This record gives sequence, C-alpha cells and structure tokens, in this order.
Amino acid sequence: MQRRTLTVAALVGAAAGAALAIGITLAVLAGGSGQSSAPARSEAAATPTASSSSNGGSSTTAAAGDDCLSAADIYDRLRPSVVTITSTAGGQSPFQVPTEGAGSGIVIDEQGAILTNDHVIAGANSLEVKFADGSVAPAQVVGRDPGNDLAVIRAGVSGRQLMVAPLGDSDDIRVGEPVLAIGNPFNLEGTLTQGIVSALGRTFAPGGSTRPIRNMIQTDAPVNPGNSGGPLLNCQGEVIGVNTLLENPTGDSVNVGVAFAVPVNAATRSLPDMLAGTTVGHPWLGIAGQEVTPALAEDLDLSVEAGVYVTFVEPGSPAEEAGLRGAFRSETEAARSSFLPGSGDVIVAADDQDVASVEDLAGYLDTQKGPGDTVELAIVRDGQQLSLEARLAEWPA
Repeated sequence: MQRRTLTVAALVGAAAGAALAIGITLAVLAGGSGQSSAPARSEAAATPTASSSSNGGSSTTAAAGDDCLSAADIYDRLRPSVVTITSTAGGQSPFQVPTEGAGSGIVIDEQGAILTNDHVIAGANSLEVKFADGSVAPAQVVGRDPGNDLAVIRAGVSGRQLMVAPLGDSDDIRVGEPVLAIGNPFNLEGTLTQGIVSALGRTFAPGGSTRPIRNMIQTDAPVNPGNSGGPLLNCQGEVIGVNTLLENPTGDSVNVGVAFAVPVNAATRSLPDMLAGTTVGHPWLGIAGQEVTPALAEDLDLSVEAGVYVTFVEPGSPAEEAGLRGAFRSETEAARSSFLPGSGDVIVAADDQDVASVEDLAGYLDTQKGPGDTVELAIVRDGQQLSLEARLAEWPA
C-alpha cells in the first residue's frame, strides 16, 4: 500500500487526556462593574462556596410544562431562581486593594444551595448573594467541580422563601431549539436574552485550564461578562446548561454570537458530591489522540479503521506507566514535525467497551471512572492486539 504524507496540523489533537485541541480564544463570562471606586472591580471572578447547613428557609419549585412557554412567562417563573454573586478577593494586607467580581447563580434547593461556575468564586475571600427581590445574604462554598467549571455555594436563607429552578435533561435538546439566558451581564441584574442551540457536543479547555470540558452547548443567545453561572433555559423553562464561555476572535470578553454552556447533566452527575462538601475529581489517562477514520488508516497503513490513534503520551502519566506508545516522543517534536508517523498505538476498547473516537474514550472515562480506578485498554500495535492496564490519576491542575 502506498503511504501518503499527512500533515500534523490537520490531525493531531494537542490537549492531554485524549481530548482534541481547539484553536479559538475563549473568555470566561464573569464580569466586573467597570467602576474605579474602591473596592476595585476586576474582570477576574472568584471560587464558589457553599456550606451544607439547612437554616429553615422555604421554597417553591418553578414548574415547567410540556409545551413551549413565552419568553415573558419563562422570565416571570425563573427570574426569582437566578441570583447575582459578588466575590471579593485580596485586601488582606494594607498593601492589597480588594477586588470584586460579579457572576450569576441558580437556586437549586430550599436551603439556599446555588449552582454557579467555579471561576465565578475562585480565589474569593468572601461571597455575597443578591436575590431577585433585592435582599442580600453572605454565602460560603460547599463543593466544587473545577474540571467542569462548576461549584455549589450556600447562602443564608432563614425566613426567606426561595424559588427553585427545575433542572432539565441536556441530552434531550436539539440544534435549532429556542433557548433563553437570565443573568447579570455587565452588572445589569435580571437581564433576559434569547437565541437558539447553535451546536452540541463542543469540547473546550477554558483559559488557564488543562482539562477540556466535554459536550458543551453552543448558543447564539447573547451572554456577556457577568452571565457566568447563570442558567441557559429551554422553552419549558428548565435549566439545560450553565453559561460559561464566550468566543471572540479578537480576544475581547464581548459576545459576538458564539457562547457556550456546561450541560446541566454534567452538573447533575456531580451535584451529590458537591452538596456533600467535596471537590469532584476527574480521571486522567495522559494522552493526546486522533480519531481513526478509514482515510487515516489508509494514510498510516493501520490494520484497523476505528479507534483512537495515540499521538503523544505525557511523561509520568498513567498512560506511560501502562506502556502506551505515542507517535511522537514529545510535544515539542509533534509541534515541529510536518508529518504524522504511523508508529502510535491505536486504542480500540476500554473495559470491553468499543472505542471508535476520542469522544468515546473521554466519555467513558469521565462518566464511568474516577481517579485511582483502573481501566483495561485493548490496543493495536504493529498489527497485533494487546491488552494494557492503566491506573487513572487525578487530572493535573
């Protein structure tokens, strides 16, 4: 078989942990006021806090019907479930000026638990929640899922009636469906915007993170700094995502019609752990990979036409310890090379679950495994099928 040359730029995913690299600039949506008065506000946000104590508040759940509601009806029902979160960081010494960041949050239980983005509360010394009726309460971080940029905080709610937002099923949404966002863009509290689901299944690594977030929802609903942590809603008024990122080719934190939300099902999976006060960990294998297609198999003279072609193995990773081999010996070599060699392993199964794509492998590990678990990988190397066992680690910070 004649092997054709293949450029690396077209094929190699550079994000470690079996996820494809995405070459666009992303900006988180936590916002500042833009005012110069002290305490100064910054574009950086802080980390969510919530304590698991119950302090006697009462709640009503905002019901979602089977048919689409008007935007006005959804707003009336859900606005009380959306809060503004102000985080204060720094200022612990005479030489530090306190900075404030603003984001949004979603009331998820009657004890004052609020779901938001982890970047909204990261690094905060103190948190304050402002409810739709204008009342404010201090809050504490309960639990975090930094890998999915999610966190739960808890606000003091003694004697306060809360409206709990209904959580939907993000697996049921389709491209083209109408969506709405409620939040605090540019400190404009209670702002409603609407659009459609533009795409599903996007995978991005937020700025400063090494771990990509899977299955993000892309929308053209206008979201801007301050919308972070607020709900993306379907037309029944159910939360289907947590607004998290926007994309702007200029690098500015201003919406240009391309924004992303963490799917609510990712939050649903980690909520029990976050509400229990833990930090959710995610398993790390430590590879960069490329989906095998018939064309790639022909180009590289591979003996299989489906699987994950290992382009790079992170030094010291579970993948290296298990004996996986990548096409390149280092990220530097991969970056400098013009061609993709055919010497990498191909992962075809994980624990007897067929692996046909990077998403198959990443999805299986993320939903079925945790740090410290082992996974049996069926691989093809030089035309021979082998079995390797890897003990997964915590995703590096």
